[in-house]
Amino acid sequence: MTTTAPAERPLALALAVDVGGTKAEAALVDADARLVPGTRFRAPTGSGSSREQIADAVSQVVRQATAALPTGAQLLGAGIGSAGPIDAERGTVSPLNLATFQRYPLRDLVAEASGLPDPVLRLDGLCILLAEHWAGALQGYRTAMGMIVSTGIGGGLLVEGRLVGGRTGNAGHVGQIQLHMHESEGRDHSVTLEGIAAGPRIVAWANAQGWEGSSGEELAESYRNGHPLARAAVERSANAIGEGIASVGALLDLEAVAIGGGFSRVTPDLFDLIRARITAMAPLDTIPGVKVLPSALSDEGPLIGAGGLVHRAELLP
Repeated sequence: MTTTAPAERPLALALAVDVGGTKAEAALVDADARLVPGTRFRAPTGSGSSREQIADAVSQVVRQATAALPTGAQLLGAGIGSAGPIDAERGTVSPLNLATFQRYPLRDLVAEASGLPDPVLRLDGLCILLAEHWAGALQGYRTAMGMIVSTGIGGGLLVEGRLVGGRTGNAGHVGQIQLHMHESEGRDHSVTLEGIAAGPRIVAWANAQGWEGSSGEELAESYRNGHPLARAAVERSANAIGEGIASVGALLDLEAVAIGGGFSRVTPDLFDLIRARITAMAPLDTIPGVKVLPSALSDEGPLIGAGGLVHRAELLP
């Protein structure tokens, strides 16, 4: 008697989309938290881009990634991580660093470009947290925070084993916690963690002190060469990040924080400086026990997390 071998199940993939202050990216992510080779695409955004240019960049990378679907594979759905604030219910985004992209219907745009119904939209900080909890530095922790330190500063929260979304989907937006009192009426982003410690802000601060470089990469090189203003700038960023983590730790009794993003790699010293600031300034003796860890996923984390919105939907709020 002959038997027929069972048919192999098709490879199940998620379309992952990440929209930030300098670029839009898309890739296909498998159920083991891996980007499928040959499916990752990037296009620039940036504060000088028009609303239409940013939308075109997102559509471009989404279409490129979906067109790269391997033969025999199937797409389960789409996950989107975006700089915030977002409106998870309406599917719109209003990134602070993209002034022309306010209240943009990003979920509808990705659905149209990909042909996939009902994409899942969440804050990019929550995506980085999901990625680190799923396959990175935060595996095994139950109360933790993921952070992105780059053009802006974003975050996501895990509390007692569950991701936290909040009333509007913006829980964990650690970059917008205030570290100083306002000195004028109205909003003042210069007193927030992001306003002090994000890459472009700390470069601008160094310029105001007399440093002559123009980018985070140049600041990193100056730091390696011992330039005193570059070192002061990195220490300023680390101090603000440490104080921000201490503030969140006072509220949530954090076990660990994983930090990724381009500016988090300005120097390996950054993490020691952050830890030292927490130890020196934390208002409770219990807070310095928090582990401060570099991302284990490098620049793939935001896309892995966006894919996790589909593959690990059971973790979502």
